[in-house]
Amino acid sequence: MWISLCVALSAGVVLTLSAPRTARRLPPRAAAWMLTSAAVIAAGAWVAVLAMLGVTFVGQIPQVAAEGRWSPRVLAADNPLDWPVAAACAVGALGCLAALVVSAYRWVRVFVRARHDFRPLPTSGDLAVLDDPAPVAFALPGAPGRIVVSTGMLRALNADERRALLAHERAHLRHRHHVFLLVLQLAAAANPLLRPLTRAGAHALECWADESAGAVVADRHLVARAVARAALATGRAPQPALAATGGPVPQRVQALLAPPTPLRRRLVVAVAALMVICCAGPALTAHDVDQLFDAAAPARTEAPEH
Repeated sequence: MWISLCVALSAGVVLTLSAPRTARRLPPRAAAWMLTSAAVIAAGAWVAVLAMLGVTFVGQIPQVAAEGRWSPRVLAADNPLDWPVAAACAVGALGCLAALVVSAYRWVRVFVRARHDFRPLPTSGDLAVLDDPAPVAFALPGAPGRIVVSTGMLRALNADERRALLAHERAHLRHRHHVFLLVLQLAAAANPLLRPLTRAGAHALECWADESAGAVVADRHLVARAVARAALATGRAPQPALAATGGPVPQRVQALLAPPTPLRRRLVVAVAALMVICCAGPALTAHDVDQLFDAAAPARTEAPEH
């Protein structure tokens, strides 16, 4: 079991540390998909390993052992983990599940409140204009999705920059970036060590929308100017998720002024191989845990222990 634990933990740590660095060398779309997949796999492997190790503690409870018809004494003797460690794993798995539920609830509550607050705004197609001098622009997902822009933001940009800004926000809706963002946030809730990976994923989503806007307006430099001027207009005020001024703006502008990043297939293959190894850890742990219970199963014909 210790080998499987080392494989699971080592692969997860390497994946968490290497994925954000690798993402900077990939096009934004590929980076967003890679980071989101890495977050799901790393968080899933972490929760799965905790749950399986916690099962070895739960299985030692006499009532549970009686239902499963194995010997809790044999299971405790063969388990390489001390019962406090196994119990901590069980509590940790429950804590991860609780954090997932709380994070999902908060996201849904914010989404429902935003849809309710901005429903009365006058709309023109998918565009809703907020009569507010504070410069704000963001994409609001839903059915249908809407783009909320304040009058202050519209006054801060010229006509071409407004077109680039709206193309950026429409890219968020078209590519369903809110789903990526939700998955990244849930992964970080399950495993707080994934927060740097989640931040890198959110940045990749903004860069993806920048590149999509550049393709729509056929001018990446125009998008860079629109993003920079929108960020200067907003200053340090907090911005909603999927806002045009989200993420590290200087890095986004620099990426738009530079040539597009080519797709490095070898990097993608290397990260994919690391994801497979990360998935192998829980599989090995599941095999070892199954063997523990199989070894305790022959005692099922014995009288129940008290």
